[in-house]
Amino acid sequence: MRHQKTYEELLDLKYGEPGTPKRNEYEGKATIFAVGVMLRDARKEAGLTQEQLAVRLGTQKAYISRIENGKSDIQLSTLYRIFEDGLGKKISISID
Repeated sequence: MRHQKTYEELLDLKYGEPGTPKRNEYEGKATIFAVGVMLRDARKEAGLTQEQLAVRLGTQKAYISRIENGKSDIQLSTLYRIFEDGLGKKISISID
């Protein structure tokens, strides 16, 4: 019987063990992508277009688009401003 690999085992094979430079880079990009998905979902839930959210925040639609598509790394203060000021959502961060 063939052993099926877990997701973690596949990540280890492709990107190396946790803590290695290649794995850290992958996990950083995955986090940026996940934040973008959360932003897009929250924006849509609020019934706003990217343009409307950008106007609320005093920024450009292109910036919102880059974040939503995982193409822009943002500062934590900007993340708070987008969610709290732009979307009226509260953010909490946990460290394991």
